[in-house]
Amino acid sequence: MTEISDRIEMSPSIARFVLHWGDLGSQWGVNRSVAQIHALLFISDKPLNAEQIAATLGLARSNVSNSIRELLAWKLIERAPLLGERRDHFTAEEDIWEMATRIAKGRKEREIDPAEAALKLCNAEAANDPDISPQAREKLAGMLEFVTTMSSWHDEMLRVPKPALMRLIKMGSGVVKLINWRPGKSQN
Repeated sequence: MTEISDRIEMSPSIARFVLHWGDLGSQWGVNRSVAQIHALLFISDKPLNAEQIAATLGLARSNVSNSIRELLAWKLIERAPLLGERRDHFTAEEDIWEMATRIAKGRKEREIDPAEAALKLCNAEAANDPDISPQAREKLAGMLEFVTTMSSWHDEMLRVPKPALMRLIKMGSGVVKLINWRPGKSQN
């Protein structure tokens, strides 16, 4: 049973961050509780155990356990053993770049890679299907090309060292100028 002493007091701004992160998570297809637990662990100055998390966020202990398993699978949190403590404590990845990289890798593995595999299969089957119009084959091929290109780009960006990637991102519209693109100009 969770004790009142397990509850961690949050300032209004921290509570707002945790609630907002939970809302964003649900918009991104992540369970709200998972996102709130991630936010709490990210912002916490010390490792927290499941009972503290449950008491602080007002969540059922079973919900917290399931959410912790999911966050561990995403490698967004890790166990943080403490001397003299029998309960597992957890901390979140603090490096925002590393956190974003892990999320991007995980989403690609769970969403983009299966989509790419399915599109490859669809294209292979469509090539030998006399009932599919040339226009439908072209659309399937275009979709596969797009997904494959974006998948390759994702993998290349993850290999770019963080300082170089940060410079690239900060260039913003400078990248557009670098490739000499203008609206209305051919983009081939």
